[in-house]
Amino acid sequence: MPASPPGDERRKRRLALVGGSLGNLVEWYDWFVYASFAIYFADSFFPGENPTTQLMNTAGIFAVGFLMRPVGGWILGRAADRHGRKSALTLTVTMMSVAALLIAVAPTYGQAGYFGALVLLLARLLQGMSIGGEYAASATYLTEASARNRRGLGSSFQYVSMTCGQLLGLGILITLQHTLTTAQLESWGWRIPFLVGALFAVVVFWLRRRLEETDAFKEETAAAAGEDAHDDSTRGTLKALWHYRRQAGLVMALTLGGTVAYYTYTTYLTKYLVGSAGMEKTTATLVSFTALALFAVLQPFAGMLSDRIGRRPLLITFAVGCTVGTYPIMTALGSASSYWSALGLSLLALVIVTGYTSINAAVKAELFPTRVRALGVALPYAIANALFGGTAEYVALWFKNSGHETMFFWYVSGCALISLVTYVLMPDTRNAALSRAEAEADGEAARERPAAATAEAAR
Repeated sequence: MPASPPGDERRKRRLALVGGSLGNLVEWYDWFVYASFAIYFADSFFPGENPTTQLMNTAGIFAVGFLMRPVGGWILGRAADRHGRKSALTLTVTMMSVAALLIAVAPTYGQAGYFGALVLLLARLLQGMSIGGEYAASATYLTEASARNRRGLGSSFQYVSMTCGQLLGLGILITLQHTLTTAQLESWGWRIPFLVGALFAVVVFWLRRRLEETDAFKEETAAAAGEDAHDDSTRGTLKALWHYRRQAGLVMALTLGGTVAYYTYTTYLTKYLVGSAGMEKTTATLVSFTALALFAVLQPFAGMLSDRIGRRPLLITFAVGCTVGTYPIMTALGSASSYWSALGLSLLALVIVTGYTSINAAVKAELFPTRVRALGVALPYAIANALFGGTAEYVALWFKNSGHETMFFWYVSGCALISLVTYVLMPDTRNAALSRAEAEADGEAARERPAAATAEAAR
């Protein structure tokens, strides 16, 4: 078997990487722009004198969106395993476009009372369902579409595109901050990024319609057609996933620390710098933008490293760094007085988080067989995110509002510690076979090794 695929195969893989990544970018742009602009539209839907309470209300709706992620993970993960990764990816971006448009036209409290907040809630529920399926479909697609010895690199582009989506949102925020007044942003300017997101999603819908299905899924479909119908009927179902419940538990445990740390140092960071460090909104936004840009650049390098040394060393490095480093980093950020000091500390945190973000998609996909891979990644990951990732910002603000902000730092460290135990005990997944062809190649190689050893001994 050649080490490198033929030229047309490489081109197909590059197209899949670009197409899958761009779609993921727009999905996560729409998801994160809510958090980025919350500081401007919070009082439009939740009037009151306490800005922290207003942010807690918007953060609560942000967290509620996560509750739909397991539902989306189940429905769309099943669809991806039964009907293909491409069809699921096309459906998720359609749902996200509709949700972004709903937020863009939602009436404020002054216009319709709490009906506007209800529209906001419904849109976030739809976004949560979409993202619940998007993560698994894109993780599975990017991993399956990559060469076997480059799956870490290929899957790293999931967080490259996720981060670029957030950067796009922050870039629009910075542009609007410099072109509109604060009053204009709070009055109507915050609607602009959601309109942009809805338009982007239409373009991506067209792009995803042109993607090719992965070879692993086509191979599984062809193989299932020659087997008994009962076996094929369980593909992508909870019944099939139950046989891999240990792997599903691993996904939840290894996600716990990573998702809490990621949301702490991305979506919550700007609010923390403004509310706790007393930094200007524009400066805090610029810190987040610069740190995330460098963070995105790091992902492929870490992914390539995992292809050489394995996944576990990077995961363990992340968990150790997050467990012991969160309290001092967050404490120092809380008293950061300049752009450069805040940027340096934010980068330090995100370098640590890279050990998780760069390869977690590949690790999860490598735990399951093709027939239940998308659902196996989607459902346990979505549950872990609903319980811990989506609530991270709300928990942080709750501790702050109760006067015990530093307790949140210990909370993040404790979550990372649980994941550390998981990383130490779990097997490395780098050499896992993702298709029947790869499994057969492994079997042939295993049979050839004893024969070669016997021949060498005879000589």
